[in-house]
Amino acid sequence: MTVEVKVEETQMGDEVVVVPTEEEEPKTVEKCPSFKEESNFLSDLKEFERKALNDLKSRLEEAILGNTLFNKPDQKKTEKTTTTTESEKKETEKPVQQEEEEAKPVEEEAKAEEEEEKEKTTEESNEAEKKEHEEEEKGVELWGVPLLPSKFAEGIDVVLLKFLRAREFKVNESFEMLKKTLQWRKENRIDSILEEDQDDLGSDLSYAAYMNGIDREGHPVCYNVYGVFDKEELYQKTFGTEEKRGQFLRWRLRLLEKGIQKLNLKPGGVSSLLQINDLKNSPGISKKELRISMKQAVNLLQDNYPEFVARNIFINVPFWFYALNALLSPFLTQRTKSKFVVARPAKVTETLLKYIPAEELPVQYGGFKRENDFEFCNENGVVSEITMKAGSTKTIEISADEVGGAAITWEVSVLGWEVNYKEEFVPNDEGSYTVIIQKGKKIVSSQDEPIRNTFRNNEPGKVVITIQNGSNKKKRVFYRYKVKNSSF
Repeated sequence: MTVEVKVEETQMGDEVVVVPTEEEEPKTVEKCPSFKEESNFLSDLKEFERKALNDLKSRLEEAILGNTLFNKPDQKKTEKTTTTTESEKKETEKPVQQEEEEAKPVEEEAKAEEEEEKEKTTEESNEAEKKEHEEEEKGVELWGVPLLPSKFAEGIDVVLLKFLRAREFKVNESFEMLKKTLQWRKENRIDSILEEDQDDLGSDLSYAAYMNGIDREGHPVCYNVYGVFDKEELYQKTFGTEEKRGQFLRWRLRLLEKGIQKLNLKPGGVSSLLQINDLKNSPGISKKELRISMKQAVNLLQDNYPEFVARNIFINVPFWFYALNALLSPFLTQRTKSKFVVARPAKVTETLLKYIPAEELPVQYGGFKRENDFEFCNENGVVSEITMKAGSTKTIEISADEVGGAAITWEVSVLGWEVNYKEEFVPNDEGSYTVIIQKGKKIVSSQDEPIRNTFRNNEPGKVVITIQNGSNKKKRVFYRYKVKNSSF
């Protein structure tokens, strides 16, 4: 079967057909050149950055081998309890009669032996705990990367550079941040968070935050949809009490840890996420519980997950967002704020397409990605783009010369729509009739999802998709197609 796509442009009001040159052929959507992160290769680092990295490694090696990376188990409480017990024992053991003491030498000796045995057991227990603590420090890992520099783990530079960049390559501050992160993870059992059963909470919040697809640079994309909390019942269930807010925060941390597992923490690998925050129908800043939770989340993520967000995009931004931004701004570093991108409702799809290819963008945001959809995948899933001039008509022609019921499937989307649209099958035989697949109609701007259709041809011909732009603005047209032989 021969499949050919032909794009023609006709200026409205004229009968002139313009056949595009090679440069004007439909092409895959280009990447956004401004979306770039710093390199994690040693050879690309500046001299002061390499020095800071080496200094941090030395501090870390010394702390691990010297067993000073974590806070040591608190011995004061044990000593205090022991002292109190001894003091109480002395008071209770004051002799009532001298004769009784002299009459029980064997009993006293047995007690002494018992106390000695207890002390010995306590010492052995403390020694075992100390040894376990030392072994734990030497084998410490962060996000699956061994942190002992002398082990030369491949991902250690990437992990340490995250902390250094978060603290502007100030070694002491970076080292303290790393220590606090490790202590926080240990105290809150973060390394075992993926093993926790959070099904009850997760089923209610599955649409509040989720991972879906990758961006143009390969970053996994995390969507945070705040509009689900507009329902009072779910809002109270999630944020109603301090305990519930804590459970939500832990659920969100678990999702982040899942996302980090998708990363490649090695030089040259994708080591951060793209985050989309959808504020459509989100409860406003008048909700005290939401403000508290957001502040807690911001502090936790900024302090313990440095440089894991490549870009933070806020979409469907309402008027109160700017007040919230002013409220949270003092708690954010300048580096964090520099990654923010803000899009009002009318610019959502246009903004997201700068960073996410159309085939990876969910349909509800103007992209082509549908849940559990296997119609388009791999090589036939790539979306092409053409540009329409104001007041012009575009035709996309998909040739299908094979007969026998081959299935032709296509998807088309126009950014901002407000165009006239129709679909036809035109046989090669001039004596055959043109088949109207989709009658001409006006597609308004509220159309979110791409138009998808399928046609089975019984004779050689072509599917012709006609798009008429009657506005005074340029239009971006996205499309893809596949032809499936009936013998498959």
